[in-house]
Amino acid sequence: MENTLSLVLILLATAVLVVVLCRILHLPVMLGYLVVGILIGPHALAWMPDAAGTQHLAEFGVVFLMFSIGLEFSLTRLTAMKRTVFGLGGAQVAATMLLVMVTAAVFGLDWRAGLALGGVLAMSSTAIVSKMLVERAELNLPYGQQMMGVLLFQDLAVVPLLIIIPALASNTGDLSATLAYATLKAIAVLLVLLVFGQHVMRPWFHVVARQKSSELFMLNVLLITLGLAYFTELAGLSLALGAFVAGMLISETEYRYQVEEDIKPFRDVLLGLFFVTIGMKLDLGSVVADFGWVLLALLALILFKALIVALLARALEGDWGVALRSAIGLAQAGEFGFVLLTLADGVHLLNDATMQITLAAMLLSMLAAPFLIQHGEAIARRFSAAEWTSRAMQMHQIAIQSMGSSGHVIICGYGRSGHTLASFLEEEKLSFIALDLDSRRVREAVAARKSVVYGDAAKREVLMAAGLMRARALVVSYKDKHSALAILRHVKELRPDLPVVVRTNDDTHVEALKEAGAAEVVAEVLEGSVMLASQTLLMAGVPLNRVIRRVQESRARRYAVFSGYLRTAQYEAGEATDRLQQRFLSVLLKEDSIAVGKQLREVNLDALNIEVNAVRRHGVRGAQPSEEMQLQAGDVLVLLGLPEALQQAEEKLHKG
Repeated sequence: MENTLSLVLILLATAVLVVVLCRILHLPVMLGYLVVGILIGPHALAWMPDAAGTQHLAEFGVVFLMFSIGLEFSLTRLTAMKRTVFGLGGAQVAATMLLVMVTAAVFGLDWRAGLALGGVLAMSSTAIVSKMLVERAELNLPYGQQMMGVLLFQDLAVVPLLIIIPALASNTGDLSATLAYATLKAIAVLLVLLVFGQHVMRPWFHVVARQKSSELFMLNVLLITLGLAYFTELAGLSLALGAFVAGMLISETEYRYQVEEDIKPFRDVLLGLFFVTIGMKLDLGSVVADFGWVLLALLALILFKALIVALLARALEGDWGVALRSAIGLAQAGEFGFVLLTLADGVHLLNDATMQITLAAMLLSMLAAPFLIQHGEAIARRFSAAEWTSRAMQMHQIAIQSMGSSGHVIICGYGRSGHTLASFLEEEKLSFIALDLDSRRVREAVAARKSVVYGDAAKREVLMAAGLMRARALVVSYKDKHSALAILRHVKELRPDLPVVVRTNDDTHVEALKEAGAAEVVAEVLEGSVMLASQTLLMAGVPLNRVIRRVQESRARRYAVFSGYLRTAQYEAGEATDRLQQRFLSVLLKEDSIAVGKQLREVNLDALNIEVNAVRRHGVRGAQPSEEMQLQAGDVLVLLGLPEALQQAEEKLHKG
């Protein structure tokens, strides 16, 4: 017991320290877990033995990873990206596996080992690529969409590979019959689970949710995930396959997002343990002894995988510059590759030397991935004249749009916030140019004759083309800290006098953005809370002028521009003044109220200087109702007026 506890403490302490270091260095946490495994494993410091119990526990990390993939499985998303997913993604996996099989045969490996290695090396890292794309605001760019489409197919390709790899290790003479049997068995099990599960899952979740117990809900999720994983293992398939099906079934219910949030701690902790066990498999002595082979495998993996993606993307999608960016982003190995490598090693398809060389090359490729993606644009420009031409054309289009503008506002992002801001600017007859990376949104805006162009506002040349040197203000209307900091850096260098307003989700990054040069930072959550408070005060009967004063005071404290504007002394009046201020009152009409059945004009509230601001009927609200509206029992009239008049109006509505 004491020995087990000491091992757990060693694992936790090392993991915490290394993960903190990864966070500081902005490296994927997964790499930190791999380093922990290498350090404390049997081939290095030997603090943690490569015990069967540790391996079994780590398998649950894969179970929850596959469950999460199943939760994200969406037929709508697949249909929308079917050309990229099944075309480019399918071709990439097939071509990579074929090339690896040929290479393995040249080096004298059995074709079964070659096929398993092909599946392992065909995978790219969803965790690293998606994280980098989000941080760099490139998820909606053409190459970002290409990469995510290919990664989606790779995630799906893991499912048949989980069936094929164990079947390859069969000693049966007729391998094709073994594979056919395994495939038919998998199809039968999946059909039973999916068809039967579809009819059971939603009603059962309704029953559990009605108990209103978060503990019961969590227990139910764990039961379904592990229960289906156990069922598929009993059927001779893998634990991960059952977990994937469980995720798919739950994704079709309205509880998907709650389940995803609840399962995340289990998934992250156990997945971390899985990557620790992967690191424990790496023998540094063998890697040093075969370093030449490791380096060769690493270069072959990155170069040939990038070449395959680039050629296929160019052939299927047509843009050479985009193809190169996608190729650079997908050139590394992936976390699912480790899952398949562990499976292949478990059924003894690979010898120890091949296992160590492959594992080391995969780890090094993933370490190199963030740096490759970060410098992807520069690499693509060096090798692609089309990338230069495309960028030049883009700058030309932006420059044409902004050429006649001076003293305009640059809006970075034309989503809902950017669109609303543009409407305000148009009402004030102020010119603007908006930059956005969503091509569909840009096309719709251009069709509506809006000054919106396609471009990445985080790039220096895009801002220059948009007339940064002639602008009177710049607004970052989307919530992306990394992109906002890049924009602020360019503005500070080129136009330090230009006021920049940045939108953010909450007050977490306000100080960092202000230090980077933002004139003002608008925290969406705080603004929402101000409006929430103002509406509550109004509905609670607080006079309108006092509510306005509270809102002004709040904004004066938060925004420097308003700090000298508000003079609270002029509002320091007593209750006598408050009685002369308008306020809201909600009045519910009852069955015996005299106003029921009458038209609004017949009640004649105008005589009391009362405005009917809105009428709520059966949960439906109508602002500024018509005078011909016939009042019904259950209607709630929202009245605006002076306190005494409101009291008279309420009596008039009820008693006449």
